[in-house]
Amino acid sequence: MACSPTSSVAAYDQRVMKPEQFRAAIEETAGRIAPYIRRTPTVSLVAGEMGLAFPVTLKLECLQHTGSFKARGAFNKLLSNDVPDSGVNAASGGNHGVAVAYAARALGHKADIFVPEISAAVKIQRLREYGAQVNIVGKNYAEALAASEARVAATGALVVHAYDQPEAVAGQGTTARELEEQEGEFDTILVAVGGGGFIGGIAAWHQGKTRVVGVEPKLAPTLHAAREADLPVDVEVGGIAADALGARRIGNYAFDIANAYIDRLAMVEDTSIRAAQLRLWNELRIIAEPAGGAALAALTSEVYRPEKDERVAVMICGSNTDPSMLAA
Repeated sequence: MACSPTSSVAAYDQRVMKPEQFRAAIEETAGRIAPYIRRTPTVSLVAGEMGLAFPVTLKLECLQHTGSFKARGAFNKLLSNDVPDSGVNAASGGNHGVAVAYAARALGHKADIFVPEISAAVKIQRLREYGAQVNIVGKNYAEALAASEARVAATGALVVHAYDQPEAVAGQGTTARELEEQEGEFDTILVAVGGGGFIGGIAAWHQGKTRVVGVEPKLAPTLHAAREADLPVDVEVGGIAADALGARRIGNYAFDIANAYIDRLAMVEDTSIRAAQLRLWNELRIIAEPAGGAALAALTSEVYRPEKDERVAVMICGSNTDPSMLAA
């Protein structure tokens, strides 16, 4: 079995990681995963493009290995831990599982992936192409997660959680560090929210110096519900982005980070998400899955309206979709 490089694994002790500790972890993670990930490009749009009256910068994490930012967290988890002979286990709506399968193959490990019935066919196909054992179980992510936990109890595989492990948060946070290196500081960054690992990492990097706006589909209001209840709670999820943004409950790390550093949330309709996807394709020839278009939808539907001269960036977080779905 190939051995993963190890580092200061104690830095990821889940009992002690606080929001303010993640920036240092992100800095360390960036060096660890650099040989395994892409430095994804940005596109700067002038006022008038994409139907927007203001300039905006897009961070194209949809061009990351496996088609989403998830590769960052997956490699960080595997490179920061000893992986047993039984390999790794993950539950996923699709993108996380694909990233874990890709990272496991690259590092010489077995991957046992659980996905729900709503996962996109293109994501299931990629899982199999990367050599993972694919288990299609349950109607949603939560049911797939329960099945994966039962398997881990029997195999002892390393659990690679989709969003609620510090390695995931730190890995996803390297996207914000990278964008800052490429384009400098922004006033506002819009980020789609599912389980919260992506926005948690981004907000933890900026620590309140940049406004981070969480964007959720109205049919998957995970962070909104947690904010209203003042703790993570289960919600019913659905809609066109449910396979990627359909976590039933926000992650504990993301919730703590959101309380510390995020003061603005927005919700978008499915129709607005689809319209944003079509704009990306028709005007830029960029393929984005629904989750990948969600943050942009907050701008194109005017749910979020920047102030004059506000410098805005949008994370385009995933591209794993059937291109025929974008046919106008």
